[in-house]
Amino acid sequence: MTASRRRAAPEAPPELDREADPESVARSIVLRQLTNSPKSRAQLARKLAERRVPEEVAEAVLDRFEEVQLVDDAEFARMWVRSRARTRSLARGALKRELAEKGISGETADQALAERSDDEEWEAAIGLVERKLRAVADLSDPGEREKYTRRLAAMLARKGYAPSLAFRAVNEVLDGRARD
Repeated sequence: MTASRRRAAPEAPPELDREADPESVARSIVLRQLTNSPKSRAQLARKLAERRVPEEVAEAVLDRFEEVQLVDDAEFARMWVRSRARTRSLARGALKRELAEKGISGETADQALAERSDDEEWEAAIGLVERKLRAVADLSDPGEREKYTRRLAAMLARKGYAPSLAFRAVNEVLDGRARD
């Protein structure tokens, strides 16, 4: 008999054990999810629903996790805004959409987004344009400048920047390059 046949079958995860207490299963799932990364209450509720935890049990467990501040949508939203704004240079519009996808209410998202200033968003837009603009761009040719303007403004739009801010940031960087 081979070594692999001698091994005992691994135990089923608690959510698959029909005789397990639903509340302890729910707590286990939530703790495991929070160990991986911070999550919103809605994300955790979706995960519990996927694992067929009864809704009333899921609500009770999530309420308890909120009481002990292991689940806090406002803190999650603030952390998400800081992180995504820093690592992805996303504008408030894109961040608000992402927070909505995570189940964060509009009011909670607005409070978190209020911590990001217009100046920070402007600096992030300028930095993105400067990083994306190729050094070999021939900005003296009006056709080339227009092409780069459109491409760079579209890149900023995909990151959630308003068109007026995007075009203003692109033109500022391009004007600075043209003078150099």
